[in-house]
Amino acid sequence: MKYSGIDLHSNNAVIAVIDDQDRVLYCKRLANDLSSIIAVLASFHEDLQGVVVESTYNWYWLVDGLMAAGFAVHLANTAAIKQYEGLKYAGDERDAVFLAHLFRLGLLPEGYIYPPEERGLRDLARKRM
Repeated sequence: MKYSGIDLHSNNAVIAVIDDQDRVLYCKRLANDLSSIIAVLASFHEDLQGVVVESTYNWYWLVDGLMAAGFAVHLANTAAIKQYEGLKYAGDERDAVFLAHLFRLGLLPEGYIYPPEERGLRDLARKRM
């Protein structure tokens, strides 16, 4: 089995894929281009248990695209994830691997993936007035 974690940013994403022994099979920063991301994940698709996407302000396009491509997508509730205190080496690559690791262990706190028709109301309710 394989597990993927994506650390998503405004213009790039770090994609990591690990196996059931926590070996990193792939970890690379890519531009936020859906076809490039799908191309990378497609080579692992047969054994991929799921793809964890970091819940950021811009997750809609990636989650929708991955789901449309047939991937099992999980939205990480980043507010509920606590990295190890005093972690000496941190970074985007480590974050992506950590998301995949939490998913592999069944410890991933997940957020709700709102259907597209409900997102407008959600976004409106979240705005500060």
